[in-house]
Amino acid sequence: MSSAVARDEVVLDVCERAPAYVRGIAPYQPGKPISELARELGLREEGIIKLASNENPLGASPKALAALQAALAETGRYPDGNGFELKAALSRKYGVSQDRVVLGNGSNDVLEMAARAFLAPGASAVYSQHAFAVYPLATQATGAAGIEVPARDFGHDLDAMAAAVRDDTRIVFIANPNNPTGTWIAPADLLGFLRKVPANVLVVLDEAYNEYLEPAQRGDSARWLDEFPNLVISRTFSKAYGLAGLRVGYALVRAEVADLMNRVRQPFNVSHLAQVAAIAALADQEFVQKSYELNREGMQVLTAAFSRLGLSWIPSHANFVTFKVGDGAGVFQSLLKQGVIVRPIGAYGMPGHLRVTIGTQPENQRFLSVLESVLAGHR
Repeated sequence: MSSAVARDEVVLDVCERAPAYVRGIAPYQPGKPISELARELGLREEGIIKLASNENPLGASPKALAALQAALAETGRYPDGNGFELKAALSRKYGVSQDRVVLGNGSNDVLEMAARAFLAPGASAVYSQHAFAVYPLATQATGAAGIEVPARDFGHDLDAMAAAVRDDTRIVFIANPNNPTGTWIAPADLLGFLRKVPANVLVVLDEAYNEYLEPAQRGDSARWLDEFPNLVISRTFSKAYGLAGLRVGYALVRAEVADLMNRVRQPFNVSHLAQVAAIAALADQEFVQKSYELNREGMQVLTAAFSRLGLSWIPSHANFVTFKVGDGAGVFQSLLKQGVIVRPIGAYGMPGHLRVTIGTQPENQRFLSVLESVLAGHR
């Protein structure tokens, strides 16, 4: 036997020693980057539009960009591992003490911290069908069992989710609005659910798209922490604040829960530049409002066009809309060939649907024009 073959066998043996639940994970697949599509199809990057990852089409707040520029000289030093200034800014905004704020490398990090702190082999987590893919991934990575509850009208069936909680359940994940379907749960219904779930089960309320809700739809979830010590509210700067590339999110929780999450948090998990930009972005509510208004206008344009084209869509409360085309994979590939990137969601059990992020007015019009020509070719 050659030494090369022997080494390969050793590597395989080492990998087989990893837990079966880790080896069984199907990694999260992000939206296709513009540069990747350009390489694959020989397209010019400037001719490609990406409406796949629910990014803010306006980019980042000018105030955040200015703060980043001013902080570049400090890149050689480690960030504040406790994030004091960012926590202070979030504390002022939401009226909670700083020991109730946990910072994450994006809200994905927050979700995974909750899973690592509260899940283990022999435990279970409950989440909805068609909900964010990170919930089952974070659950599986701990060796816990995932309990997927069938959706109702593409959204969370709260009664069924409450009924699915078992004695070994440690976490229930809820996305509001939900990704990838854009469905929304009224605050009164969420409060009713929280009062129904056992107090020793953590409820992770993922509000990544909260800023895109109409003002009357936004519940004051931070105020619920006093009544519900088992509540974790997850938010992000990646969407309406336009800082997706910097990876910064946070959780609002009770101090005792924050302590456990911080025990599994990686040191320096939020960079100095991300903290500086997030503080500046948080202060630029004019930019957030502009992003909200652009999104609302774009949503109306896209859904009106879907009606004209005879397409059904799921009413969305986020910065994207999911629509039905029948041959989701085929339409997706045809759009790619013309330089338009949207998101196929077959992995969410919706192979006949595509999800498109609301873009700028020119991006929306380009998408609709290409979509119409692609659909004509698929009929």
